[in-house]
Amino acid sequence: MAVLVVADNDNAHLRDTTNKTVTAAKALSGDVDVLVLGQGADAVAAAAAKIDGVRKVILAEGADVGHGIAEAVADTIIGLAGGYDAVLIPATASGKNFAPRVAAKLDASPISDVVEVVSADTFVRPIYAGNALETVQTADAKKVLTVRPTAFKPAGDGGSAAAEKIAGASASGVKFVGEEMVKSDRPELTAAKIVVSGGRAMGSAEEFSKVIEPLADKLGAAVGASRAAVDAGYAPNDYQVGQTGKVVAPELYIAVGISGAIQHLAGMKDSKVIVAINKDADAPIFQVADYGLVADYKTAVPELMAALG
Repeated sequence: MAVLVVADNDNAHLRDTTNKTVTAAKALSGDVDVLVLGQGADAVAAAAAKIDGVRKVILAEGADVGHGIAEAVADTIIGLAGGYDAVLIPATASGKNFAPRVAAKLDASPISDVVEVVSADTFVRPIYAGNALETVQTADAKKVLTVRPTAFKPAGDGGSAAAEKIAGASASGVKFVGEEMVKSDRPELTAAKIVVSGGRAMGSAEEFSKVIEPLADKLGAAVGASRAAVDAGYAPNDYQVGQTGKVVAPELYIAVGISGAIQHLAGMKDSKVIVAINKDADAPIFQVADYGLVADYKTAVPELMAALG
């Protein structure tokens, strides 16, 4: 079978979520092509061509696809879908934005957040906030899947795929006006090896910034937050980890003042090592933590900072 993987990129860099989605695509035992959508994204296409197991890279260039407008992205994918049996999309905020549109236009039932490929038509995905897994079998002629990157290892380099360039579709009735990007020297949350997250116990945005950010900077970590902290205005939306936020699986996850609601656990429980700091000994976060410290963060975090030097 032929599989089309939609690359996750920012017009300049190829994110490793693409490599992980390629790993899932290779499990379908077919030819794997990568579609790069962007504007001035030649470097991204060159990086995609080096991924092991990729047969061909298609670079679709255009202003609308470069800005990630869902209508334009979906129409570009639809134009290519006739030559493929499956379309695999990283389960990022961007991917979740256009994947349903692609599935609807292909008259297919999308299968979201795939964590395991059993066979060419059978997949495993989490349900009930990740507390159960369901196996889904589809009879759709064309399959549209969003792949949870944290569940797959990234495909390595070593490939030398051919590349071709096409024109990306334009969005009809939609105009790009502008965007506000949060720029930070810290690692991107979904790709970081270490994440330090704060919860509602911080009490204020000032306290969140005072406690969480210095610790993250000391560790070279990304900053995360629980939904309660985000809803309270302590942290911006793009920091949110959980069922309705971002799913992360870093090598080290430090939860400070987070009780561990089931929705939050769904976004971080696959982390390799989980450290929890909470003064409530009965907090649910301790049930998934590898290391738990029952203490007030106002004492524990300064002591940790001092120990780190």
